[in-house]
Amino acid sequence: MLRRLLTCLLFAAAPLIPQGPPRPGTRGDPLDQSDVKLPNGKSQADAIIKADYERSLKDAAQLIELAEQLKIDLEKNERHIVSVGTIRKTEEIEKIAKRIRSRLKRF
Repeated sequence: MLRRLLTCLLFAAAPLIPQGPPRPGTRGDPLDQSDVKLPNGKSQADAIIKADYERSLKDAAQLIELAEQLKIDLEKNERHIVSVGTIRKTEEIEKIAKRIRSRLKRF
């Protein structure tokens, strides 16, 4: 009985055991460590990170502007009435926040 149970567990866990060396292009691959250089001699990864940082700053400024506009719209509207434009602003705020979050999670 115990032998059957151990055999079943072994066959069930077999797909979880890594098979062979890691594939090229995966994390932890030694070939992945070599960085591609741009024609000006700078690292491509550094250039991508810098561009993402600048886009995130622009998006953050736009996010602040939309949030301030939303606050003004909510203050001037009546208690239970919200315009379609106000709802669109909230959707745009969500999109910008998701873009920033996805850029920050990349690296």
